[in-house]
Amino acid sequence: MNHAAIKQRAGRVAAWLLVATMAACGGGGGSTATNDPAPAAACDPTDATTFEACGTVLVGLTDADGDFITYTVDVVQLTLTTASGRVVEALPRSTRIDFADYVDLTELLTAATVPPATYVSGTITLDYANAEVYVETGGEATEAVVTDHDGNALARTELDIVLSDRDRLVVTRGRPALLQLDFDLAASHLVDLAATPVTAAVEPFIVAEVAPVEEKDMRVRGPLVSVNEDDGSYIVAIRPFHDHDGDFGRVSVHTTDDTEFEVDGIPFLGSEGLRALGAAGPGTPTVAAGTLDVVSRTFTAHTTLAGSSVPGSDFDAVVGNVIARDGNFLTVRGAKLIPWNRIAHFHDDIVVEVGPNTTVLRDGDRGADLDTGAISIGQRVTVRGAQLGGSVTDARSPQILFDATEGAVRLHLTRVSGVVNSVIDGQTDITLHSIDRRRVSVFDFAGTGMSPDLDAAPDNYEIATGDLAVDSAAAGQPIVARGFPAAFGAAPPDFNGRTIVDYSRVRSALGVGWGAGGTTTPFTMLDTTGLLLDNRNPDIDARRFIKQGPVLTDLTTLGTNTLIEPATDGRALFYIRSRASLQLYTDYGDFLVDLAERLDGVTPARSVHARGHYDAASNILTANKIGIHLVEP
Repeated sequence: MNHAAIKQRAGRVAAWLLVATMAACGGGGGSTATNDPAPAAACDPTDATTFEACGTVLVGLTDADGDFITYTVDVVQLTLTTASGRVVEALPRSTRIDFADYVDLTELLTAATVPPATYVSGTITLDYANAEVYVETGGEATEAVVTDHDGNALARTELDIVLSDRDRLVVTRGRPALLQLDFDLAASHLVDLAATPVTAAVEPFIVAEVAPVEEKDMRVRGPLVSVNEDDGSYIVAIRPFHDHDGDFGRVSVHTTDDTEFEVDGIPFLGSEGLRALGAAGPGTPTVAAGTLDVVSRTFTAHTTLAGSSVPGSDFDAVVGNVIARDGNFLTVRGAKLIPWNRIAHFHDDIVVEVGPNTTVLRDGDRGADLDTGAISIGQRVTVRGAQLGGSVTDARSPQILFDATEGAVRLHLTRVSGVVNSVIDGQTDITLHSIDRRRVSVFDFAGTGMSPDLDAAPDNYEIATGDLAVDSAAAGQPIVARGFPAAFGAAPPDFNGRTIVDYSRVRSALGVGWGAGGTTTPFTMLDTTGLLLDNRNPDIDARRFIKQGPVLTDLTTLGTNTLIEPATDGRALFYIRSRASLQLYTDYGDFLVDLAERLDGVTPARSVHARGHYDAASNILTANKIGIHLVEP
């Protein structure tokens, strides 16, 4: 489609919008903007006597993969606006969140009681006054100061979110609606590691999805309200993240015969676990991980922790990855300390002591007979016990010691990424680049092997793949595996893979920036086939890479310009960020029309980001998410 044709279509779209707007002003029907499912006035979310006339919207928070070790801010407000202009508060109180925790899952933020209506936009407010934002420099965690693009330290920022015209949030009585908010950290920041202190200039990309493009595990936290053994479910009062109080709505958690429970440190399965949960009684802390059926809005848990098994409930807790082990002393890096009676905070290294009385459990292996020997280098863990050294209120204490000798360690699926060296039946050897997004150089593999010469080696890290399929032609290509490091002192193999994502399916991310001033010529072509980047644009800045698993490709080194083409399979989302708002599109044609109109030769583009699958041979990224930031007045 040439520019003239795009402008002609844009004119037709503008005319249609004008007619729809006039109809809305005159009270006419037929427009999505005025076709609310029920009269909003029948429901007052502040009046419990009207709740039967209200609807519910489940709001989840997640994050696209970024470069931050921790990114903790306060979410202080979330409002939704109906097509008729009514503004509804969807968050009962502020809450503190570490967005870096939510790359592989979504946290249920609230089940908000709202009037039945068609919602077309929203506003989210983030407070940075007490933010904890850290990046990795030289293997160490370095605090970053979050600023606006003018270099001013950020205190509070508000972002308007405009939903796609084709994908409005429709809330009706009797069936929960779903809204997923994705804070894309990579697209939202330009990090300057050379600055002192390190700075992260931000203009938030928070994408609101009614039908999420990516389906992730969901986590639901909160105190128990009731148990229904006959129905195989229980109800919690949502209390997201690590909040100690507040009520963010109610949600029903369904279970199956295969749902794993851990209640007060004791493992159960299926109905036995549900009975143990019921015996624990209302008010018992719970946290569940599972899947949300986006059609039925039914959440089903595959794992539920309750009582003292919930991190930060009756015991202090530490969450992070083991980077070194000396006998019974583990060094946990990227650690989040969760005191039982205070707010959680980040501390990069915590030394944990375990012993013969430490209980060891592993996700997905309820019946496994494990001891502390199962805890090896790289393993992601949640440790329950007691903090001994350092102040519980001082995140920068030089040393924190943690006693788990009478506590428990839960082993979680751990994510390793690298480049394939070779593939044989049942095993894939890789050059290891990172473990749970921390550079491999920070991990000390001494003691992992049956003898020192068999210790895990990052240049040839051996992954047992069993029956998992890995393309024999994958040598030299990126790979991602999830599973568990072999027991300490038991390698080789070094890692037992549970899931493998080979190079042909590794998610790729493109990020290109053109400085604070932007460029008026970001693309050499934009039409129905996609957006053709100008890889030689003189304004291109430090953001100019495609990241495919652990592999970074500098676009300026390629011989041809990179094509970002819209995916034709599955759900897709496109968005244009301007100074104060984010416009979403589920149809590439609509996105293209608006983008061509706005890129008028005067308005600069500051950055473009896309996610999908990259074919290096053709230099084409097939994307199901494309976003562009324009510097509009």
